[in-house]
Amino acid sequence: MGAALLLIAAGAAPASAEGVATPRACVAPSELVRLNYPLPRTGARLAAGLPLTIVAIGSSSTAGAGASAPAFSYPSRLEAELRAMFPRASISVINRGVGGETARDMLARFDREVFAAHPDLVLWQVGSNSVLRDQPVAPAASLLRQGLERLKAARIDVVLMNPQYAPKVLAKPEVDHMVDLIDATARETQADLFQRFAVMRYWRLTEDIPFAAFLSPDELHMNDWSYGCIAKLMATAIAEAAMRKTMTATSGTGR
Repeated sequence: MGAALLLIAAGAAPASAEGVATPRACVAPSELVRLNYPLPRTGARLAAGLPLTIVAIGSSSTAGAGASAPAFSYPSRLEAELRAMFPRASISVINRGVGGETARDMLARFDREVFAAHPDLVLWQVGSNSVLRDQPVAPAASLLRQGLERLKAARIDVVLMNPQYAPKVLAKPEVDHMVDLIDATARETQADLFQRFAVMRYWRLTEDIPFAAFLSPDELHMNDWSYGCIAKLMATAIAEAAMRKTMTATSGTGR
């Protein structure tokens, strides 16, 4: 993925409820979507022809709020994208999104809704609700570290996802602090981060795509197009990181 801009055709552009046409192509600079670290367990299972189980844990934008149907949530679209990329593989993406949750709430569900599924890869979308509720940002760092340590101890691949770039999030004074904190925690723990905030900011500020084209009318949640685009970009990022050559690429195939 060496090109400066990752361009993925997204099909025809239907009109939104407000009459604003959605974008015709799913775009983002490659440096915003490339994962920093390999996904050795994911890559090893794909290479060995073993089933791949992914758990997506998060809040309402993982659950799919704003989508026209559950099939258009980002986890559902991600499963479809990965199956298209790896047609011989058995790939399952389990949606464990619960609206309104914070990092503390999600961490409390890890045993019964993450580890119980025996995942090979966990996608952890976090940060939005703490910002929206004007909660202190600092405690999120220790909570993230706790979760990441548990996942790494179990040799499970993990990708964090930060908040959405949306008016109701941007109106909160701590949003940049939260984005920076998640980024710093990912770097310090050598965990992968999918930069949703930066990708959506790119759509708005560089591509000049109006918010109404990629957000629901509530100016907070994503819509079918943006969930689909995030899924496409994430699938490409996961595939590249999983296939990246690493000395540990053949480890971690077991449950």
